[in-house]
Amino acid sequence: MKITAETVSLNSRAWDFASLVLFEDEKTNRTTLKTLPPALAKKIEAARSLGDFTAKKDETLFIYPEGSIPSTRLFVIGAGTSDTFTLDRLRKTAATAMKKAKTCSAASVVFVVPKLEAGAFSPETIAQAVTEAALLSLYAFDAYKTKDKKPSTVKSLTLIVDDNKTAMQYRKGIAAGITIARAVAHTRDLANAPGGVIYPSTLADDARRTARACGIRATVLDRRKIEQLGMGGVINVGKGSIHDPRFIILEYKPRRFARTVALVGKGVTFDSGGISIKPSANMGEMRMDMHGGASVIGTLEAVAQLKLPVHLIGLIPAVENMPSGSAVKPGDIITQYNGMTTEVDNTDAEGRLILADALSYASGRYHPDVIIDLATLTGAVVVALGHHATGMLGTDEETMTALKSAGDTTYERVWQLPLFEEYDKQIKSDVADVKNVGGRWGGAITAAAFLKNFTGGSKWVHLDIAGTSYLEEAHEYIPKGASGVGVRLLVEYLRNLK
Repeated sequence: MKITAETVSLNSRAWDFASLVLFEDEKTNRTTLKTLPPALAKKIEAARSLGDFTAKKDETLFIYPEGSIPSTRLFVIGAGTSDTFTLDRLRKTAATAMKKAKTCSAASVVFVVPKLEAGAFSPETIAQAVTEAALLSLYAFDAYKTKDKKPSTVKSLTLIVDDNKTAMQYRKGIAAGITIARAVAHTRDLANAPGGVIYPSTLADDARRTARACGIRATVLDRRKIEQLGMGGVINVGKGSIHDPRFIILEYKPRRFARTVALVGKGVTFDSGGISIKPSANMGEMRMDMHGGASVIGTLEAVAQLKLPVHLIGLIPAVENMPSGSAVKPGDIITQYNGMTTEVDNTDAEGRLILADALSYASGRYHPDVIIDLATLTGAVVVALGHHATGMLGTDEETMTALKSAGDTTYERVWQLPLFEEYDKQIKSDVADVKNVGGRWGGAITAAAFLKNFTGGSKWVHLDIAGTSYLEEAHEYIPKGASGVGVRLLVEYLRNLK
């Protein structure tokens, strides 16, 4: 889909689908309505006076202009009051317009960007938000459907702006939005794909292809090399599968950079629970247990194409957790990459075992300024926060503050949980240094307490995306299934690194 910013009006040409945003407050709307032909403005005012459309949040009004403008349809979206309008509300209005345009089989769409309070958001930020929402709202994972596909007909989106200077700024935002949205869609595709399609070696193949396309260095370690390095977590979790594990290393290193950041993504391509097998209900969703790894690939893709001045390392331990005669068993003791021993109390707490190796590898090999890991790690975080926020824990308040700010901007919100030293007692083992589960209480926290042992003193933040990576119902620009969470959050964080 082609997206442009132009200094035109709704009278300029005949788009298939025109859309604009109105607020509840009359003063703000007056400016927008003045730009419309009187006959069209009169139709909107009639709907408002009858109470059929009050411009409350999520209200919509569909009008057939009948020649008052060249476009055949006008879709008006309510945004609530202007003083409570947010960047994400803008995304949602744009997504609502695009979805409606799709149902109308429209090919060309024009979106009148609402007049916002001066200085609220930069033109570039506004354009990026609209672009991301427009593209992501049309995402569909339908590669395996042979009928009932509903492909989007939308070929172009025009954003109407006031002047040429603003149009130039919009075009920068549009370019960034396209790059980021494509990376999110790629992440969604990986996480949605069946476990018979994405397993450790094919995930590694995708990482290599992405690296070649974006100028990133890619290294993939096979089972033999992983064993030589002493990554006991990765080897043991993967023992029960016919698919050997892989350890994926991606590195983007521009000539000039201010900081080195390591991203670690959980890459369990299918999680049956192993010997501690999961209930069969909804087990198919466990193909998405590699969403953290997919988000790392998507983030590296976007960062490299945006040419951000940061040295970025992506580490993805990729395994398939299956039950078999060779699988790791409850009660086994394994030695991690950093030499610590772990008692495997539950083989369904496998993600932390492979992350432990990757975290200690990141710390010891690269000595980054900060390590951030993303993992669909615990059901406990979903119980605590539902599907509305990512659980965040760590040892570096500066990074957590920056991630919270990035989350507020992108609406991929994070919520900090405590990491008190008292939780360490719950993961003490009688027969090894630590055990991989801490009992019933505070499961999301004790999982992070376990991981902390493998960070080597590096500044570290853990993002538990179990609740935000998979949605049971669609939102305006996030579909049911894999959300692609983490990419927009991390790109925003990395863009603002000082």
